[in-house]
Amino acid sequence: MKNESLVDKVLRRRWLTHLLFWDVLFTLFIVLASLNTGVTKPHFITYLATLPTQMIAAYLLNYYQIPQLLYKKRYVLFALSLLVSIYVLSALSRISVVYIAEPLVRTDFEQESIVEILTDTSYLFAIYFTSTYVYAFIMMLIKTVKTRFEERQKIQLLQKEKATNELKFLKGQIQPHFLFNTLNNLYSLTLAKSDLAPKVVLKLSELLDFILYQSHQETIPISKEIELLEGFIELESLRYGDKVAVNFQHTSENDYIQVSPLLLLPMIENAFKHGVSGSIKKAEIRINLQVTSEELNFEIYNTKPNTLVSKELKGNGIGNVNLKRQLELNYPNAHTLGINETSTSYQVTLTLQLNRRSND
Repeated sequence: MKNESLVDKVLRRRWLTHLLFWDVLFTLFIVLASLNTGVTKPHFITYLATLPTQMIAAYLLNYYQIPQLLYKKRYVLFALSLLVSIYVLSALSRISVVYIAEPLVRTDFEQESIVEILTDTSYLFAIYFTSTYVYAFIMMLIKTVKTRFEERQKIQLLQKEKATNELKFLKGQIQPHFLFNTLNNLYSLTLAKSDLAPKVVLKLSELLDFILYQSHQETIPISKEIELLEGFIELESLRYGDKVAVNFQHTSENDYIQVSPLLLLPMIENAFKHGVSGSIKKAEIRINLQVTSEELNFEIYNTKPNTLVSKELKGNGIGNVNLKRQLELNYPNAHTLGINETSTSYQVTLTLQLNRRSND
């Protein structure tokens, strides 16, 4: 609330917005009329005399006749109500001018009787209908624009909430997927009574701390994401040892460039899962990450056994479906994802337009 702008303060107080509406338009019409004739006082008195009927017309139309009759499809009652109010209020405006305004600004005029005013319907509708309802129509236009704007904001908010909840669900899928695979690896090491098991447990606890408690932010510094990837690579390297050669190259303009968390981890996890598991000869994984303030370029290559046939590698598994959906939500129209698979290798390239995401 401390940083609330003057406009927000005004909009929060409806009485103040209505007061400004009448003050601004009343002054504007007097100024325009004065510029046309060169005098101000007669217009001020005339407009002031008709202002009460104009206010009644505006609030009656916009806060009763339209919402309570027209919008509720009571068309006959709306039409009758509108015709009666136009006649009555136009007549009252004419009476206000003849009996209040004109005696104050003119001396050389013949005052009409009330009966003459009430029976001259063509003059009332032709002249006084427009002047009586001008504020009402301007108010209706403003209310329509305001309603459409609020509806659009509400839709955008609902869409954002839906996307946020979906992202939480997708990230939630990553955690059990990662944990399940890592626990399987740990189980294999304990069965073999490997001395690496304690190191794996320690490294796993560090990674889980990040995934469970730090990855729920919308964005994180690239240094944190790199730290996560390095930790996972170290964890998997402990498990596979000499069965895999990993080369992870990364550069960034600065450590504080913001990226969405947990986008790159599934691709590295897949490289180990499908490139090393079941491999007879030594597997190879090459990872290259380059980050600037405007763009992130990520490339990962892994060898794989000739006999490996994986739905997930062909884009139908949870991992790739999850990744593609996260990209659509986090970087809509600001990413490119390429997959190149052969019988012996698998390569993924990803480009993120970071500056375009920040402007969305």
